[in-house]
Amino acid sequence: MLSYLVKLASEFERKHGQRPNLLYINQAHFQRLRQDLAGIPGLGELVKFLGMEVVIAPESNHPHLSYSHVEWQTAIAV
Repeated sequence: MLSYLVKLASEFERKHGQRPNLLYINQAHFQRLRQDLAGIPGLGELVKFLGMEVVIAPESNHPHLSYSHVEWQTAIAV
């Protein structure tokens, strides 16, 4: 899963000229990612490692990425 996300992020950056900061992923893919990155204990640490906010999107058949100017952790905390 991680290598697939790295590939997606590289393609996104090449196409859009900036790194993605949002990862849309369904619950099954999220669980797989958590297994792949079992050494990272919490969601906050996972977000920092990925450099992207994680959005659980049940309708996402495949992980996809996007960019937003909104800092989601800050927006959610307010």
